Formats: sequence, structure tokens, C-alpha cells
Amino acid sequence: MTATPDEFRDVVARLPAGVAVVSLRWRGSVHATTVSSVASVSLDPPLLLFCVHADARLREALDDVDLWSVSVLADDQAATADWLASAGRPVVGQLERVPHRQAPLGGGVLVEGATAWFECRTSAVHPAGDHDVVVGEVLSAVPGAPAAGGLVHLRGRLRPVR
Repeated sequence: MTATPDEFRDVVARLPAGVAVVSLRWRGSVHATTVSSVASVSLDPPLLLFCVHADARLREALDDVDLWSVSVLADDQAATADWLASAGRPVVGQLERVPHRQAPLGGGVLVEGATAWFECRTSAVHPAGDHDVVVGEVLSAVPGAPAAGGLVHLRGRLRPVR
């Protein structure tokens, strides 16, 4: 017996998940999306993973681009998370309302005010149901302000954590 997608969604929503923005540069534009599936994989070598819907534009871009950035959102960045998770937002201009800077290694952008930033190079992509698991070698890991809290997704809502 297997849980239905609705049963699974209802129960897994009780698992707090950190919220981050993954971005990359593809075909002359920065593509960014909100994810709540970032995890540390290994310390040696340093590896990080995130999951992305198999049909997402960002997933398509990963077939051509191997450098990407992760901004771990701070407790006051729910509006950024909501905007970059909204369906149908345009690629061109999507970051105009989000304070950001170019990632030093060129893999996307870093959201200003985040609690941490990573720059990664894809080392593996694994199909997993309707999502793909993207594993990246961490090229750069930078902490944000020491007092910054985090943002978690829990029971269908974004919640600040201090």
C-alpha cells in the first residue's frame, strides 16, 4: 500500500523545511526559483543538494549550465520567497523587486540580506518522481549576518525562525 499524493502532501507539510532561492545564468538571463528542499550531503567533499520539479525552467537550464547559486533566506524575506515561487512570473525582470548582486563565480545571483550563500557546480542529477535531485560541489560558502534568522516552510506557510 502506498500513500496517495494528497495524503503525503498533508503529512510532509508538518516537516519544517528551510527556504532558499536557487539561481543561475542561462541564455543571457538569470533564472531563479524558491526551493524548500536544500540539504547538506557531504562535508568532504562539500556537497549540497536541492530538488527541482522536472518540468521547471530552471531544471531545463541545468542541462546546459553547471554553475548555480543558493541564497538561504532570512526570517524577513517571505515576500521574496513568495514572488520567486509564483507561477507564470516573467524571466526578464523577475529580480527587479529583489535586492541582489551578481554571484562572484558567475553562477547566478545572491539575494541581499540572506542568512547564507553558496555557489555550486553540478556533480550529479538524479530523477526522483516528479522532481530531480541536483547535487552540487560547493565552491563557495559564505555566512550572512550573525543575528539573521531563517525562514521555514511549515504546514503550507512561510514562518520566520530566530
